[in-house]
Amino acid sequence: MQDLTLDPRLEADTYPITELPLSRVLLMDDTRFAWLILVPRRSGACEVSDLSEADQAQLWREATRLGSELKSALGGDKLNIAALGNVVSQLHVHVIVRHRDDAVWPAPVWGHGEAEPYDLDALAELRDLVLALVEGMRFED
Repeated sequence: MQDLTLDPRLEADTYPITELPLSRVLLMDDTRFAWLILVPRRSGACEVSDLSEADQAQLWREATRLGSELKSALGGDKLNIAALGNVVSQLHVHVIVRHRDDAVWPAPVWGHGEAEPYDLDALAELRDLVLALVEGMRFED
């Protein structure tokens, strides 16, 4: 796997959680949403189409499997998976568990309200949950 230099905006707004076969898993620093970001360790990738077909399939596997497990563990109502890249061009995929009673439902999470940063206890709790989910999952076929 290639080393990856993370975009400074992703570095500033997230906490590193773990590594999957293709992607680095980050947690967005906003307690209003269970919001993970997957960053494939592929230098120079800006679009999903910049990845090989095998890496595209792996990225989708990682996003959907981790997202589905997190949604189930948190009793979420909807799972949002998106790769926008309008502000941060480095390829990254948002995996967000939504609840009908969250801060901005049903609007998108972007551009609504102010982020509410994690305290150390809440950060550790969600990190531990994600790590436990990943521990029991297969991400390769």
